[in-house]
Amino acid sequence: MLTAEEIGEIEHEAKNYPVRSAVTIDALQIVQRHRGWVSDEAIQDLANHLGVSKADLDSVASFYNLIYRHRVGRHVIHLCDSVSCWVMGYRQVREELEKQLGIDFGGTTADSRFTFLPVVCLGCCDHAPAMLIDGDLHTDLSPGSIANTLERYL
Repeated sequence: MLTAEEIGEIEHEAKNYPVRSAVTIDALQIVQRHRGWVSDEAIQDLANHLGVSKADLDSVASFYNLIYRHRVGRHVIHLCDSVSCWVMGYRQVREELEKQLGIDFGGTTADSRFTFLPVVCLGCCDHAPAMLIDGDLHTDLSPGSIANTLERYL
């Protein structure tokens, strides 16, 4: 069930759109902000509330890589794997993250602190390699900078 707070936020955003179905991405983000991820049950509740099909809403949720359809850790790390990041040391940064976290892409640490995911592009190619943690952009990464960066999220 959607909470009263979630419904209130969704309705507030829906006022900005000419048709109700246009608020789907905002609604998914609202649920995720409150719950940490968007479950199948939440998809069904949102579909019912917005008057759209579950399949349509699920296809939107599955398309956007910043909508999490499975439980994630308290902090989500998105490592950019664009060509610029590859050229500037992506592989070494990825290996250092995997080593320090003890997980591969798609994994969540045993303590549920971090989930590690790839992202196609963060749009800061002039400061590659880059990663996003909980919306915080970290650029000009090197293997030596990873430990200090992760410490900020302990």
